[in-house]
Amino acid sequence: MFLLRVSWSFVLLGLLSILSGVFAQNAKSTSTAPNHTTVLILGGGMTGVIAARTLHEQGIDDFIILDAQAGVGGRMIPETFGVPGRQSVIELGPNWVQGTQQGNGPVNPIWELALKHNLTTAYNDLYGSITTYDDSGYNDYLDVFNDAVNNFAQATVVAGPQLLNGDVDLSLRSAYGLMGISPKTPQEVASNYYQVDFANAQSPSQTSWIASAWNNNFTYVPEYGGFSDVNQMSIDKRGYKYIVEAEAAEFLQPQQVIYNQTVNLTEYGTDNVTVHTTGGLTITADHVLCTFSVGVLQNSDVAFQPPLPDWKVEAINSIEMATYTKIFLQFNETFWFPTEMGLYAAKQRGKYPVWQSLDHVGFFPGSNIIFVTVTGDWSLYVEQLTPEQVQSQAVEVLQTMFPNITVPEPIDFLMPLWHSNPLYRGSYSNWGPSYVPGQSENLKATLNNRLWFAGEATSVKYFGFLQGAYFEGQSTGYAIAACVQGKGSCGFPSTTIPKNAQPYQSFLTAPLTTPSP
Repeated sequence: MFLLRVSWSFVLLGLLSILSGVFAQNAKSTSTAPNHTTVLILGGGMTGVIAARTLHEQGIDDFIILDAQAGVGGRMIPETFGVPGRQSVIELGPNWVQGTQQGNGPVNPIWELALKHNLTTAYNDLYGSITTYDDSGYNDYLDVFNDAVNNFAQATVVAGPQLLNGDVDLSLRSAYGLMGISPKTPQEVASNYYQVDFANAQSPSQTSWIASAWNNNFTYVPEYGGFSDVNQMSIDKRGYKYIVEAEAAEFLQPQQVIYNQTVNLTEYGTDNVTVHTTGGLTITADHVLCTFSVGVLQNSDVAFQPPLPDWKVEAINSIEMATYTKIFLQFNETFWFPTEMGLYAAKQRGKYPVWQSLDHVGFFPGSNIIFVTVTGDWSLYVEQLTPEQVQSQAVEVLQTMFPNITVPEPIDFLMPLWHSNPLYRGSYSNWGPSYVPGQSENLKATLNNRLWFAGEATSVKYFGFLQGAYFEGQSTGYAIAACVQGKGSCGFPSTTIPKNAQPYQSFLTAPLTTPSP
């Protein structure tokens, strides 16, 4: 029963936020909440807080952040994990500052926040500190793993001419096939998974060749405008979201935030926008910034009146909402690899493949905690199982990896349910091969010069990354401020999506004939 309670606490957070009214300490009550503001920001994650900070910096303080949780942070969710006396603060959501700064080059703004607020981080050697396994147990296939690293780098290079020539985008799976480097053995597949799925939370078939290349380069490759190839993992006892909380504390006033209110209806017109919550709150605003995840928008958890235009609905449903699940286990003793990372090559792609030791000297030594990451369809699969079933499967994989010992039962277990949680409906966005830049523009486009949209999913360069959420909050905050102050246009425009149906049209309109004998 203890395991069930811990495992389901994450999704219960979302359900309780919907079913309850205001209950958290320091949260505004509905009776004292204002019924009108100049700017209403829906969501207090990185995008919402940075948008609010930008408005404040531009001299606009008549705004309110409305959030379903009991504090700011959004998908940045720390959790105290472990049996009493042996607990550590783990991250259910974002865990890394991905790309920091090289020399005097561009700096990741998330790294700036981490340094500013003295966040405790540790370098995570994702590629140099790894041990490999398969169904036979330990199997050193680091040469295969390194080939996979080089293959992905090669794919990003070849994507350049594909983009410059105006050629049609393809999936990464197609790109690997064209280049003659498709993975075939379980070891090659697992190594390819580490490069693609572990980053994008979806398979190569679901991932754009071109967009994944620029997304990677703009973050990790300084030669192409990126920050650095360094990943710093948060190990701060205050949680990774502390950088958002600390930043908000510098400018956000109590009357500018309302917690524990879940939006269920947004009515937008030409004069204002009215937002309704499940807790009975109604607020009108001159401008509303919607920072909900694209997964929430895809699932119609929030109704819009009038219904969103077709081009907006198409944009929302054309981008992928991926799910990235970290499954945590604590044992009485550490029996696994001495490296930071472990890779397991199963015969089935995505079956509990990427393991990380939090007991490592650089993280939480003595914690006896290890976690495994599953993504995409496997994440959706494990969410349909009971916690006991997932725990059993994970332990079974560990037993396969370490056949010479008897793997004990864990003393604690935790698995967040990102896809099932109505506040998120997934972990972060991924650019699929059929998603085009025009659809990205329409995802961000403003409705009636009143209803704005922003989040990591609307970032062309940094979709799926925390810095994407930051930059989108900043740019949209500037745009709203300019609109309110009469210094700029009131909204990001939509665009017409080019149609490429000519081959199909010719085929479908051709007369059907019977072949001659």
